[in-house]
Amino acid sequence: MKSWTVEAASMPDGSQVELAGWVWDVREVGKIRFIILKDREGVIQLTVKKGDVPQSVWEAAAGLVKEDVILVKGVVKASRIAKSGVEVIPSELRILNKSKPLPIDIWGNVAQTELDARLRYRIVDLKRPESLVIFKASSAAARAIRESLYDRGFIEVFTPKIISTSTEGGADLFPVQYFDVVAYLAQSPQLYKEELTASLERVFEIGPAYRAEKHSTTYHLNEFISVDLEAAFMNYRDVMSILEDVIINVYSRILQVPGVVDMNKEISVPKKPFAVVSYDDALEMLGKKGINVRWGDDIPKEGLEALTGEVGSPFFLVNFPTSLRAFYTMPVEGDPSRSESFDLVIDGVEIVSGATRIHDRKLLENALISRGLNPANFESHLAAYEWGMPPHAGWGLGFYRLLMVMLRRSNIREVVLFPRDRNRLTP
Repeated sequence: MKSWTVEAASMPDGSQVELAGWVWDVREVGKIRFIILKDREGVIQLTVKKGDVPQSVWEAAAGLVKEDVILVKGVVKASRIAKSGVEVIPSELRILNKSKPLPIDIWGNVAQTELDARLRYRIVDLKRPESLVIFKASSAAARAIRESLYDRGFIEVFTPKIISTSTEGGADLFPVQYFDVVAYLAQSPQLYKEELTASLERVFEIGPAYRAEKHSTTYHLNEFISVDLEAAFMNYRDVMSILEDVIINVYSRILQVPGVVDMNKEISVPKKPFAVVSYDDALEMLGKKGINVRWGDDIPKEGLEALTGEVGSPFFLVNFPTSLRAFYTMPVEGDPSRSESFDLVIDGVEIVSGATRIHDRKLLENALISRGLNPANFESHLAAYEWGMPPHAGWGLGFYRLLMVMLRRSNIREVVLFPRDRNRLTP
């Protein structure tokens, strides 16, 4: 069975090993050919010395170029010269596939290659060691989220992504032809996950969401991964506490991924409790800094960045004006102008939004009407509120945004395998 390069590097001197991967570099010094073999986990040096290896190995090594795919069998030898401390002396070398010259440079300074070109040749760009770190971290983060929520009694669910009407009453929908009718790609699983609290109680989903917003920023996408949670018999403060544990676990896990600290030397595991700032206090703090936000308006990114500098990161913004939040958001008891809602902000970027939800049908209908929406269009959802809908709360987390801030990437597209935005539908 093939071994990873990192496994081979830890094997005792004289061990037999079988490796497969890509040629990262080739150097010839006299009668010795040094081949750097790369796989997903690292690199290792193959030393091919004329006379010490079979003639077939010497000849095969002569024609190798970068990114050729090869399989090697050989012996592990300790080495004071090789970076990993070992080298492999091949007894067999097979070329599994030849590579043409790559369209972009993956060995030099990536800053010299524009992001647009890298994304155009994404399959090649993913060969870069830095890209491998990003997507190992992505996998580790998703695993940490799942483990955190499973440990707290949540059930993972999968809701439809083709729906008959808007989830939240907005117009930013992608229509699709669904047989003889027009359907839409889901903006979020919001209504489904709320309905599921009446049976499954605690649910979460990690899945795609679609928004036809015409943004062209470095932190917006039209297809993204959303982490959605909903829990019966909880309020917004309860799910904020769960979120703290999730974020801490994600940071703890990705710090174990080799290479992450090289991307963000300041990364550290947040400590509980996260700071909590009310919307009203935030506006007052920003006003003192010359950033004036009218009550009832959303706080702009420059405001979030200023607040981060003031209170630290991460922090919760709570009790937004009810008018700023979706129709299903519970108003504060005794103060209907404000809501039991929150955002989680990390490094000046909104990562999570959540709230206590309205669980009374009549109140929900009034909230729809107050926003100019017709309750009749939501009848299939409203019906669930007549059959034992419990009090509940939840949140939605932008998975790619979280990765972006943790890894200190300047553009969210860097942490997405194949980004979809206004101008990019391929590859």
